[in-house]
Amino acid sequence: MVFPFNFFLAAFASALLTTLFALPLWRKWCLHVHLVDDPGRRKIHDAPVPLAGGLAVLTGMLLPLATGAISLKLGVNIASQTHLIAHGLNRRAIELAVIAFGAMAMVVLGWLDDKHELKPLPKFIGQLFIAVLVAAACKRITLFVPSVTFSYAITILWVLTVVNAFNFMDNMNGLCAGLGAIGAWQFAVIAAADGEYLVATIAFLMCGALAGFLPWNFPNARAFLGDAGSHLVGYLLAVMAILPHFYTKHNPHPLAVLSPLFVLAIPLADLAWVVILRTRAGKPFWVGDTNHLSHRLVRTGLSQTCAVLLIWLVAAAIGSITWWL
Repeated sequence: MVFPFNFFLAAFASALLTTLFALPLWRKWCLHVHLVDDPGRRKIHDAPVPLAGGLAVLTGMLLPLATGAISLKLGVNIASQTHLIAHGLNRRAIELAVIAFGAMAMVVLGWLDDKHELKPLPKFIGQLFIAVLVAAACKRITLFVPSVTFSYAITILWVLTVVNAFNFMDNMNGLCAGLGAIGAWQFAVIAAADGEYLVATIAFLMCGALAGFLPWNFPNARAFLGDAGSHLVGYLLAVMAILPHFYTKHNPHPLAVLSPLFVLAIPLADLAWVVILRTRAGKPFWVGDTNHLSHRLVRTGLSQTCAVLLIWLVAAAIGSITWWL
């Protein structure tokens, strides 16, 4: 079977370029409607920064995805394995539609939080609604437990956990977007190696969109992801961890189901760490502080840029364990 490198390259490049050129337009709109992050306590910037990243990344994914889907419907032969991707698109059309709706819903929820600073409860209810929708319409986590109730519960918990892990991790320039791009790349390679070309294509689209955003956000930020963007990144990576078949007849290694934990090890560990610290201090775990891994590295003497680069490197190294699994 011929590996569709051209198709994956087209997905990555089209998402990157779309995001790169869409961001100035979204940035201008955010400045016009005052959708900006103002300087303040625990902020690292001294001037308002547009919260355009989430909108640009969503555009960078959905526009090429829609264009590609229309091209496949019209019978355009983009790569040698186009017919397999078209078959997957037809077979999982409803699932993909729900995933796309969930992505847009997460961006809207994050946008409302960026604009109006939602209280924790309505924000959580919005996240929960989207997680339930995904669990109902898409493939669910089972962990070899033959229980529908368990699969619903663990899938919903997984989506909520990853979304909030990346929401918490969005605390330095490039950190959340970079970790998202690394995670998307690793999920893309895992899916492509197992012949799940449609899943790989979505992951490459996500990776490309985030790569297109990074020049605007790292090392100096002219735009932030905002809660809209961090919600989107966490949601998509949670879904990317559910869609592939990690345990298959070609890879009958029981520990393979743990692959997502290695790919997303850094944000998940950081989330667990700050929740424990805040709980022990008698503070609500959703109230931000400067005890994240990135902040602690800066306090050791590293610059913010070096701290982010180090975290990216460690995340990529830990994620590579999935190749052994």
